[in-house]
Amino acid sequence: MRAKYINPYTDFGFKKLFGEEASKSARLNTRLSFKIFTNS
Repeated sequence: MRAKYINPYTDFGFKKLFGEEASKSARLNTRLSFKIFTNS
């Protein structure tokens, strides 16, 4: 079985990773990591 990879730099990949309800936790974690990174 071949592994699948979604490229977040493409329009499709970005929408797939961050635009679906199933990826809500990924969006939240990403926003929190940027907030922590910028507050350092």
